Amino acid sequence: MLSNAARIAVTFLVVFFSGFVLAQPQPVKKEYEPSVGQSGKDVVWVPTPQALVDRMLDMAKLTPSDIHYDLGSGDGRTVITAAKRGMRANGIEFNPDMVELARRNAQKEGVADKATFKQGDIFTEASKKDYMQANVITLFLLPDLNVKLRPTLLDMKPGVRVVSNSFTMGDWKEDEKISAGGDCTSWCTGYLWIVPAKVAGNWTTSRGTLALKQEYQMLSGTLTQGNMSAIISEAKMTGEQIAFTAAGTKYMGRVSGHSIEGTYKGSGGSSKWSATKQ
Repeated sequence: MLSNAARIAVTFLVVFFSGFVLAQPQPVKKEYEPSVGQSGKDVVWVPTPQALVDRMLDMAKLTPSDIHYDLGSGDGRTVITAAKRGMRANGIEFNPDMVELARRNAQKEGVADKATFKQGDIFTEASKKDYMQANVITLFLLPDLNVKLRPTLLDMKPGVRVVSNSFTMGDWKEDEKISAGGDCTSWCTGYLWIVPAKVAGNWTTSRGTLALKQEYQMLSGTLTQGNMSAIISEAKMTGEQIAFTAAGTKYMGRVSGHSIEGTYKGSGGSSKWSATKQ
């Protein structure tokens, strides 16, 4: 058996060496750094050039009252830029390391209170109630993913602005196209779509019966007054705003559910018009 002195000595050595081990410097965990071209869930990661980020947000006409979502938010640069403009900006990103990186970047830029990032699948998150409150959507996805997401975007409230880096929405023609300009050399084109109100069908108007066909924001159809029927032209939806020409008269109005209120202008002057969906 050990004497009391021996037991004390052993205890001392155990405590000493335990403290020595704990006192050794622990390896510092290196912060995550993404690499251009790395694989993701659906696409490889390529950051949007900052010059195009700025132009895309300009094209979307962001205001501080807007709610912005960036789908596949990566390192957070688009969300952070939007937050710096004063609005609530949100990113959805599948890679949890990217989410943490974006949060750190937002903290460094002083906008952590306005820029939020959520880990998740954009196709799952896009159907949720909070996402559907967005006014502006930005994305940098491949064309087939844009087309897959398109039905959800078209079901959002009229007037939502959708801006894409480089890739289109299939046969949904863009409302506007811009270039980043400057010294941008790749991924420098932005496309804008404005979600149109759904107006296809027959409308009873103060000027006759309006029959509309709709393909995304583009319209065709006829305006029938008594025995006279005129094919409409220059017909388009811009969010809730409808515009078309029939028999030389220009019609403009705002769609609200199943009603339209607006004005028309022709050779006989201008006046108000209204319509109710049948």
